[in-house]
Amino acid sequence: MADYREAPLAARPKTLEPAEYYELSPECRRAEEERAALRAQLKRQYQLQLNNPHRRDLIEDPALTRWTYARTNIYPHFRPTAKTSLLGGLFSVVPLFVFYYIFKTDRVSGNCCCCFW
Repeated sequence: MADYREAPLAARPKTLEPAEYYELSPECRRAEEERAALRAQLKRQYQLQLNNPHRRDLIEDPALTRWTYARTNIYPHFRPTAKTSLLGGLFSVVPLFVFYYIFKTDRVSGNCCCCFW
């Protein structure tokens, strides 16, 4: 943990923050334990439904339903941010210029290293 240096544009991960684990108030610990108990209860209920040999209908997983809905309706839930704009430019505009440069210099130089014919 002594070697870890924080990245300038990223927050410290929760796993490397000692205060998140050792200096918790009793209310926070109780809330985390309640959430863990609820997750365990939901997991147990889902596993009982999944492994029931007499079931006849499909199992509705609410998290999977929400994820599927969000994946099929991307544009109403999309927020343009600096990160998405940068990634869009990186994966759409930059390759065009790179390929243009590669093919243009290849044709000007005369040797066809990128051509297959």
